[in-house]
Amino acid sequence: MRLFNTQTQSVEPFAPVNGHVGIYVCGVTPYDTTHAGHAFTFLTYDVLVRFLRDQGHDVTYVQNVTDIDDDILRKAKERDMAWDELAREETAKYRRDMTNLNALDPDHYVAATGHVPEMQDIIVRLLDQGLAYVTNGSVYFAVEKDPDFGKLSRLAPEEMLPVANERGNFPDDPNKRAPIDFIMWQAASPGEPTWESPWGPGRPGWHIECSAMAMKYLGSTVDIHGGGYDLVFPHHECEIAQSENSTGVQPFARTWMHVAMVDYQGDKMSKSLGNLVLASEVLEQSSSDAFRLYLHSNHYRTQWAYDDERLDFWAGVAVELAEAAEFPAYGVDDMLDAGRQRNRFMAALDNDLDTPAAIEALREIARAILQAPEEDDIRRAQATLRHLASILGLTLVSPA
Repeated sequence: MRLFNTQTQSVEPFAPVNGHVGIYVCGVTPYDTTHAGHAFTFLTYDVLVRFLRDQGHDVTYVQNVTDIDDDILRKAKERDMAWDELAREETAKYRRDMTNLNALDPDHYVAATGHVPEMQDIIVRLLDQGLAYVTNGSVYFAVEKDPDFGKLSRLAPEEMLPVANERGNFPDDPNKRAPIDFIMWQAASPGEPTWESPWGPGRPGWHIECSAMAMKYLGSTVDIHGGGYDLVFPHHECEIAQSENSTGVQPFARTWMHVAMVDYQGDKMSKSLGNLVLASEVLEQSSSDAFRLYLHSNHYRTQWAYDDERLDFWAGVAVELAEAAEFPAYGVDDMLDAGRQRNRFMAALDNDLDTPAAIEALREIARAILQAPEEDDIRRAQATLRHLASILGLTLVSPA
């Protein structure tokens, strides 16, 4: 298999180490879930896991939920509810949506709030090395002391701060030595949840959460680390800095895999803009197969715009695939051979998870089945269709 590695900016051969693949995917911050951008991201990794397992690899799939951070606290205040109640409610909604989209459960679905001791251990190691500092009960990573900082995003130093500021950085924090330094432990503020720490009561920063959870379940080196493209900087850059410096092990991730953003109504689909297509609402009108086919008809690295009317087309394709899988098989003469399309399907996913090409191979099999002479034996082709469709997470169940 070949995958695009964000760090090297090239499509590279990917081979499991000792037959095992550890995958960590940065999951949702649980509020306003689950929109089509979420679904595009997490169903991409669902297909990746399904494909690797189909190829005989032992996969450990870890996904987290960021159940404590600034956005959770802000949203809970807006909705006049407890932060942990909001997190539980929205996490349950997200998981229900993913189940309804026929997504596999991760092997480990982990919450940030359950891993605070591991985060503190990393912070202590970085402080001991002089790579972090404490000011008024908050702990920061000193970016200038890491000469490799920026190796994932390849941003020039003058480009980093504006991007970081758009994505949660507070450059005017008076406790910082430099505006780009990022917080790993935030001192307690009135009315906020806190945990005890060597630096006083407080709560973890966003970036340290994922470093701790990824390394706890997958070790110092993760085979594939994924998430949305907007996480490249600063989130994943900061994860590398914390993880590699705290363990002395490089690389933190062998392959960095990022899924492109989904636009809607002329802008990036986002919670902050409120231009959301919610999966739950789509599934009230359409099947999971139709929604998945529409999402996977776009390559995961290509930014695209969601169009409500396009879903109707893919609903028709979903019906066609289901009809082919369920078509009565009476023929006993020539065996319909779908081997060529099967090979194309597998080659497409081997080639940087090219789901659009894989879908076209599926559609060719379906058309061949539906157009085959009555005397042809289509059973083997139907089995191939069902098998390959399952790798894309399709159920091939006709709408009621």
